[in-house]
Amino acid sequence: GNTSDAEFVVNTSFYIPPRGAATQHYADRVLPSLPRLLQGEGYDTATFHTNVVEFWNRGELYKALGFNRYYDKAFFGDEDKLFFGASDDALYSKTAAELKKMDEADKPFYTQVISMSAHHPFTIPEDKYRMTLPERYEGTFVGDYIRSQNYADDALGKFIEQLKKDGVWDNSLVVLYGDHLGLPIYSLDNKDKELMHEIYGRDYNSGDMINIPLMIHGEGLQPEVKEQVGGQIDLLPTVANLLGVSMDHQLHFGQDLLNHTDNNLLPERYYLPSGTFINNTTLYIPGIGFEDGTKHPLPNADEKKTQATKEEFERALQLLHLSDSYIRQLPYHK
Repeated sequence: GNTSDAEFVVNTSFYIPPRGAATQHYADRVLPSLPRLLQGEGYDTATFHTNVVEFWNRGELYKALGFNRYYDKAFFGDEDKLFFGASDDALYSKTAAELKKMDEADKPFYTQVISMSAHHPFTIPEDKYRMTLPERYEGTFVGDYIRSQNYADDALGKFIEQLKKDGVWDNSLVVLYGDHLGLPIYSLDNKDKELMHEIYGRDYNSGDMINIPLMIHGEGLQPEVKEQVGGQIDLLPTVANLLGVSMDHQLHFGQDLLNHTDNNLLPERYYLPSGTFINNTTLYIPGIGFEDGTKHPLPNADEKKTQATKEEFERALQLLHLSDSYIRQLPYHK
């Protein structure tokens, strides 16, 4: 999905709707969610975003998810504005101060922090430059993208340092993820494609585009790279398990990424037609049906081992149907 869809999927482990944004179609329901699950364990909950809460109907989404409160433009202001709202520097500085207060309170907390400075159109002002690009990257879409991600990374690093200084970091489980695709292929001209080939050592493809980062840091977790396929749908059960919170009575469609390393099937929507799925080797995109679909190897996968079955196609459609049906019968929130 897209930005607001990620907030929905990560916090519910449900799939996005067949058409449109989850915030427009599912935000009127009382959604079983990570905030509600953790509130049952005594947690405070809050979400931080520098844009206005009306953007993508987030105010209603946050009610549906059950967050205790939200912080939006009214809290962050217009100072140091970048694209849609206050910059990542402002976001992290003010958020860190709030997290310190929450940490000093006598209860655990779950917060969601949404960074915006690395977002399209990637043309950050010169006072945000944190690196010097090779000349051939100047004035290109790829160059702008790299520079904006570098600024976002720099701001994130300062945030982490502040959390450490405030005593929040060592007592926290921290999960970092991308909310949607990174550099869109359809925005690249020939020069950009050449630069991406230089970076990757091969052509940049659809599998690369939808490959988003996930990093988890917490006490007792050893540094390692997990190679299995996973998606945003898997974050809720993964986080719940790490926090020791039972999911036995909460319907969810994802799996714990740290304890289920076998086959995963990820139905896709929004950018791609229903029936699209990702398995351990392949991004499969249907045509009119299964038989005329196309198979694309995932990053670092052996193209000769790329495979997709009709059974997986039908299962992906069934998972989407089950999620849609369940959400539609949930009660409306007030």
